[in-house]
Amino acid sequence: MRHAAAAVAAALLFVLAGCAAPAAQPSLRDGWQWPEDPATDRIGFEDGVWYNESIDVDQSDGLTARERRLFVARTMARVERIRGLEFDRRVPVEVIGREEYRTRSVFTGGRSGAYHAWHNQVWEAALVVGEGENVSGAFDALYGGSVAGYYTPANDRIVVVSDSARPSMDRGTLAHELVHALQDQRFGIAGAGSRDAALAHDGLTEGDARYVETLYEQRCEANWSCIATPASADADNSNGSDGSTASVDRGLFTYIYQPYADGPGFVHRLRERGGWAAVNEAYADPPASTEQTIHPERYPEEGVAAVSVADRSAAGWSRFDLPRTTERLGETGVYAMFRAQATINRSHLRTDDVAYSPYNYSHPLSTGWAGDRLVPYRSGTGESAEYGYVWALRWDTAADATEFADGYRATLRSLGAERVRAGVFEVPDGPFADAFRVERRGRTVVITNAPTAGQLDAVHAPAS
Repeated sequence: MRHAAAAVAAALLFVLAGCAAPAAQPSLRDGWQWPEDPATDRIGFEDGVWYNESIDVDQSDGLTARERRLFVARTMARVERIRGLEFDRRVPVEVIGREEYRTRSVFTGGRSGAYHAWHNQVWEAALVVGEGENVSGAFDALYGGSVAGYYTPANDRIVVVSDSARPSMDRGTLAHELVHALQDQRFGIAGAGSRDAALAHDGLTEGDARYVETLYEQRCEANWSCIATPASADADNSNGSDGSTASVDRGLFTYIYQPYADGPGFVHRLRERGGWAAVNEAYADPPASTEQTIHPERYPEEGVAAVSVADRSAAGWSRFDLPRTTERLGETGVYAMFRAQATINRSHLRTDDVAYSPYNYSHPLSTGWAGDRLVPYRSGTGESAEYGYVWALRWDTAADATEFADGYRATLRSLGAERVRAGVFEVPDGPFADAFRVERRGRTVVITNAPTAGQLDAVHAPAS
């Protein structure tokens, strides 16, 4: 998936078909010679079009069906040329308008009320979305205004979201999504058991796609003739790719943007180690956590520490009755929490020393993460229900744990928290008005949340 602008556009569906030769003669660059069309498919040749061939396409007034076919075919050939992998089959492309995309809700549709309550607690624990906010709706709003295209494995189809009344396609978006189709055809796209693991997998898949997209653009600037996107169609208006979105979704944006920020650098490091073969091999052993994509030198050796949370809740409090009752937010979740509350300020989002990674997600408050486990709890049902959670975080060293706990307490104080007793704080009002107990034992920090200080032990009694 690739993020870009927001607007409205007409919807158009087409499927690649036909093998007509392009009308124009090729551009000869770097001594490249025009060959006969091969009898069988090969890298750099797709649907009758060579990667280095001139095509008669002008999308200033939108794309005709013939222009779309040529545009997609040459982009597939160029992705093959860069990536060194062959497409197994053509990739259908659907172009839809922004408003139609918004109706295809990913997060709010088809979910139970219990799931949404559980989901809200996950992001409230990360101090990202407060009480009274629907985090699923916030995700839908965030994606609805920024997604420029996506690949759907279930349908083996690319959907391009156009912001032009005369549908066109951004060449970078098309190349990016074609990489996802190539990944699915050659490696498959596997699921993950936690948000952190899923984001880490995205660091590989989105990193690979964005890395190829960058190399594609570099070749357009150097020696490839490339198709321009109309300036009014899909100009980048992603509402702050530096993490500067509105405060209600700043933490969510920071969280979901991490694969796009760190993934290309992660893939570049793999390629430096062993060429594209090393990148290909990573699909069989994807990064286990965002710690590994933030710090590529830790892949694959540094795994994730097992963290468990014993259920020590009192009668009336219980975990949610869902297929999955716990979550892992990872190093990125910790970073996004501190970024959402401005404990880490915007100036930290600077370019670091990892090539192809535009922003730095490494910070002393989150570096040293080894594992975590977040468990939402509830008491009662319906409008009278009350909620809490337990979040246990394991760190590499006791010093790392102390630094995190100090930063977390400072963040609570910035929210107006008052100290009730040793290790216990209450935020009297605002979106995070609750009680918090912060305990550090060696390399582990346990945060317990409840509506009031008197209910903390009912959610999770202290260890004896």
